[in-house]
Amino acid sequence: MTAAPQTAAPSYPFSPPHRLDLDPRYAQLRRDEPLVRVRLPYGEPFWLATRYADVRTVLGDPRFSRAAAAGRDEPRNTERLPASGMLGMDPPDHTRLRRLIAKAFTARRVERLREGTRAVADELVDGMLAAGPPADLVAHLATPLPIRVICDLLGVPVTDQDRFHTWAEAIVSTTSLSAEQTQTYIQNLFDYMAGLIARRRQEPTDDLLTAMVQARDADADRLTEEEVVQLAAGLLAAGHETTVTQIPNFVYVLLTEEGGWKRLRAEPELIPGAVEELLRFIPLGATAAFPRYALEDVELSGVLVRAGEPVIASIVSANRDERVFTDPDTLDLSRVVNPHVGFGHGAHHCVGAQLARMELQVMLETLVRRTPDLRLAVPESELTWKTGLLVRGLTALPVAW
Repeated sequence: MTAAPQTAAPSYPFSPPHRLDLDPRYAQLRRDEPLVRVRLPYGEPFWLATRYADVRTVLGDPRFSRAAAAGRDEPRNTERLPASGMLGMDPPDHTRLRRLIAKAFTARRVERLREGTRAVADELVDGMLAAGPPADLVAHLATPLPIRVICDLLGVPVTDQDRFHTWAEAIVSTTSLSAEQTQTYIQNLFDYMAGLIARRRQEPTDDLLTAMVQARDADADRLTEEEVVQLAAGLLAAGHETTVTQIPNFVYVLLTEEGGWKRLRAEPELIPGAVEELLRFIPLGATAAFPRYALEDVELSGVLVRAGEPVIASIVSANRDERVFTDPDTLDLSRVVNPHVGFGHGAHHCVGAQLARMELQVMLETLVRRTPDLRLAVPESELTWKTGLLVRGLTALPVAW
């Protein structure tokens, strides 16, 4: 076991994100220096964990704390400190909030949404086919589908989607918005949810937002008004933003990786497993975020992380760890053993993972069935990618069929 070296920390990310390519430095680090000291544009230096086993430890071991970031100059991509909320909590505070919403996202309840989601997907594909090629998959399908599903679940008017979809960018922005825009968008989102909450008190309906309001009003010690607003806003934003990004990412990879779309079209029964493989294979994160602080000295891959030092777990690197995945840099749509950490791990494992899985499965099933000859409508080199965000994704995906 070695102690922390006292050398200057190099800057991170190692290179600007390029499409969905993963920087080869991760493979070198997993082999030679699995825990490396680096620095983000703002905040104190931190340890970057790159091996799968260490990533799971940092995300799941109670010796590492998110709440301990409070009051620290935590590593981050923007000058502003991130909003705390549920993502800044440890159990039992985190558990208190998560338990309130987790029952809305169980596998059984999500499965009941599948038929309705299929109907929405078919309706959206109808519109795309009627518009004719070339059509932007982002505008026609990837954006409206997750928005309509989360709006229905929460009880948010889908007619307001242009407003809150714009504000939600602040949640994943690093440099795409100015500090003033980010603050304004987040406040707009909070104010919007506060207005809906007030309406639910007067006119309760059968949705998650009403259930949250009733839980708050029945036991004010269990949930504060601010927590209800922040939790509802976070669910609305996170409940659609990453899936909006991943749908075109999935289709892009399937159309550009040799034989991907052709195989899925020939063997649609592979779709559930293919979703898991795409979640593993695609490096969604453009940079690292959400440091955990060691509450005591902890050894990771032979390196001593001292109490009080921050560690960030690289999920994109863990999902390519050759110690866990055979041929990790190959997209294998029939991969059987696939314990990826695309939805995180531990207390902060994505509460909407089952919902996202279902939406991604439904969208691929619908596209394979309705547009079996789907193809890019422009050369790959002409595709444009989002910048200044925590996640990687396409601004548009022109397709033909």
